[in-house]
Amino acid sequence: MAIQNQEIAVETHKNQSAIQGWLVSYIAQLLEIDPKEVDVKASFDRYGLDSSATIGLTSDLENWLGGSIDPTITYDYPSIESLSKHLAGS
Repeated sequence: MAIQNQEIAVETHKNQSAIQGWLVSYIAQLLEIDPKEVDVKASFDRYGLDSSATIGLTSDLENWLGGSIDPTITYDYPSIESLSKHLAGS
């Protein structure tokens, strides 16, 4: 699965910073907080995202990236920083 995700990032030319920015914005909008309040090193659990919320997040992220992402990826990469780094292929 890691190879597929790396291909997505390369194909869409999204770097770690762009992916991280998208995730920060997504979480901030979802929780109705200022994006500056989102800690990229904190786990998704800290923001109260349950399994259905993370599936929604990965689905929306898939659409933004234009490819397929395993809906359970947040278990392997549980923070914005780790997920964006992985998807960017860093």
